Amino acid sequence: MTNLSLEMKEELLTTLKVRFLNNMNRHEGLKWEEVEKRLEADPEKLWALYNMEQTGGEPDVILYDAEKDEYIFCDCAKETPKGRVNTCYDEEARIKRKKFPPEQSALGLAEAWGIELMTETEYRYLQSLGEFDTKTSSWLKTPDSIRKLGGAIFGDRRYNTVFVYHNGADSYYAVRGFRGILRV
Repeated sequence: MTNLSLEMKEELLTTLKVRFLNNMNRHEGLKWEEVEKRLEADPEKLWALYNMEQTGGEPDVILYDAEKDEYIFCDCAKETPKGRVNTCYDEEARIKRKKFPPEQSALGLAEAWGIELMTETEYRYLQSLGEFDTKTSSWLKTPDSIRKLGGAIFGDRRYNTVFVYHNGADSYYAVRGFRGILRV
C-alpha cells in the first residue's frame, strides 16, 4: 500500500502541521502552506511520512535546500523511534547473522518506505536543534569503505556530546534503531 485513505491523509497532515507550528525553531522562515502543497502533490512522500510517524519517528521539517528546492524532513523523536529498533544495519548483515537474525534491517525498511538513513553530517545537524538519542542510538548511513569491512556506524548523545561509533553491521539492540531523512 502506498496510498493513504482520505481520513489517514488528513490525520497525518494535521499531525505534521501541529508539529511544524509547535517547533518553528527547526525551520525558521518556512511556511507550512508551502510544505503542505508539496506533500499534497506527492502521495509517495505522504506514504513515507506515514510510516515514519507510525513507527514513532515524529517527522518534521528541519531544512529547506534552496539549491534543490527540497524540504527535508527527518525523525525528530527524542529517542530513536521505538518501532524501528532491533534491526541490523542492512539485509546482507541480517542474512549473514548465524544466530537469531532480526526480522528486518534498517536499510531494508528505509528503502521500502522511500526514505534514507541519516548521514553523520545530518545527524550532527539534528543534534544542533536539540538533544536526541540520550538513552538510545541510531544507525547512520555508513561509508562504503567501512561497510565493505563488515562494519557500520551509529550515533548517540552522551555527556552533552554527540558521539559516532562503529559496530558490526550484523549487531542489533533493543535501544538502537534508525532515523530517516525524506526530501520533498
